[in-house]
Amino acid sequence: KPLEGHSIPPRYGAVQPTAVRMPIESLKDPAAFKVATSELFGPFQIIVDWKEGQLPLVLEALNSMENHLTAGIVSNDVRFLTEVLGNTISGTTYAGLRARTTAAPQQHWFGPSGDPRAGGIHTPEAIKLCWSSHREVIYDFGPVGPEWSGAQS
Repeated sequence: KPLEGHSIPPRYGAVQPTAVRMPIESLKDPAAFKVATSELFGPFQIIVDWKEGQLPLVLEALNSMENHLTAGIVSNDVRFLTEVLGNTISGTTYAGLRARTTAAPQQHWFGPSGDPRAGGIHTPEAIKLCWSSHREVIYDFGPVGPEWSGAQS
């Protein structure tokens, strides 16, 4: 639904935040899989429900996606993390208790000293350098301070 009561120009497509929930089994349907894995830029979230014993379906879905750029695995179970990391082909992967991500890979090319004016963001060369490298896994096992509640900011 369009967002109301704002001054954002219509060409930017301001929409209300939207979440859709679906069971993992529905991803077996190619049409549903295509819709669920389409990249959108906006306040959209697809929540795929799965339960114990269905990890093979999750891994199949992850490895069947068209692109394998980034992933996040949030868990404090090291065996689970190891199983998922060992059976997926995602590029930059954030793994651990918080699996913090900036939504951009750690090795993104922003230019000398991180200066974006000299960056290669979204150029053919930057895409090759950024996405044609080894797999990067960024672990976040803690420890966490007593003030950390686990709530996203």
